[in-house]
Amino acid sequence: MNDGIPSGPLLVRHEGHTPRERSACGWRERLIGREDAPLGPAAWVHAVDIDGAKLHFHRRSTELYYVLEGSGSVLLGGQEQAVAKGSLVHIPPGVVHGARGRMRVLVVGVPDIAEDDCFEVLPA
Repeated sequence: MNDGIPSGPLLVRHEGHTPRERSACGWRERLIGREDAPLGPAAWVHAVDIDGAKLHFHRRSTELYYVLEGSGSVLLGGQEQAVAKGSLVHIPPGVVHGARGRMRVLVVGVPDIAEDDCFEVLPA
């Protein structure tokens, strides 16, 4: 028991104070990303403005999408699911996924998603 005392490095980030970059899904802000690897985070977290996300999959990582605002659909293994503010999507490793519509999504990757674990898929 640690009596509420942190056992590892603490990390606090604020939206707008992190790098913003293009990704397969749209534009993302790396709230917890690869640059934080030395801190040993349990997951990485990005705020993503999705706009026509490309179909892709990850071999090692699970992703969680939580829709913060907007609406659209998420493609999961060839099935389209409607999503809107407050929707949560669980995407296991190996599932081909993408998105349609305009939405802001909090994306959590467990344990992480390395650059070498994102594989783009051409639409059928």
